[in-house]
Amino acid sequence: MENLREKQSLSLQNGDDLKDEQIKTPFLIGVSGGTASGKSTVCKKIMEQLGQADMDHTQRQVVTISQDSFYRELTPAENLKAQKGLFNFDHPDAFNEQLMFETLQSILKGLKVDIPSYDYRTNSLDFQNKLTIYPADVVLFEGILVFYFPKIRDLFHMKLFVDTDSDTRLARRVPRDINERGRDLDAVLTQYMTFVKPAFEEFCSPTKKFADVIIPRGADNTVAIDLIVHHIGEILRPGGSTNNLNAATSHTTNSSSTVTMKREH
Repeated sequence: MENLREKQSLSLQNGDDLKDEQIKTPFLIGVSGGTASGKSTVCKKIMEQLGQADMDHTQRQVVTISQDSFYRELTPAENLKAQKGLFNFDHPDAFNEQLMFETLQSILKGLKVDIPSYDYRTNSLDFQNKLTIYPADVVLFEGILVFYFPKIRDLFHMKLFVDTDSDTRLARRVPRDINERGRDLDAVLTQYMTFVKPAFEEFCSPTKKFADVIIPRGADNTVAIDLIVHHIGEILRPGGSTNNLNAATSHTTNSSSTVTMKREH
């Protein structure tokens, strides 16, 4: 277990690495929602509208992290199940909660962290291809269960829930898993009905009540994304990001109501 812990530990850079840099406390935004709801697309749209998507990653003020990078390593028996589509990747136990918590804490302290990517074809973490997160002004953390764990949920300054109907999500997931993850149709549908749908109803959907902003239809809801981008833009405004961050944090944490952004037709 100790060797596994060492293997999955992050490279947290501090001290001399940051002594010449201004320490930043980022505005941490959680983005949750069901499978294929459009979480990553919403994050991508936000990045694009803020002019961050094509920027060198060392200079970005806004960065996105996927919760998938915090799947725990599978045991040999679990890996055999996963190869047959019989392992539940949508259950909270599939994630390394402590590593998520420690990583987000390090990011909030303004430290540079290395996060492994996730290989969906082999169901394993790829430590050779790491994403380096440099101190940023805004960090988007997206995943199906980012609001499930209380101590992680409490770290967010703002919480977004991408609310897309189940038929649309299934229609997106099927071609994605076949074309991008090398799975066949029967396996995708079996996994969805056996694990994905029940887990969404039990673990993900109930966390919608914790959201500050609910975004119906995901990235298609351009009005909601524009409003969020405007809010983040205020945080990033040159010369005032720290003050704006404090103001935004105070406003968000003191509000217990959920704002649902809709576009009427």
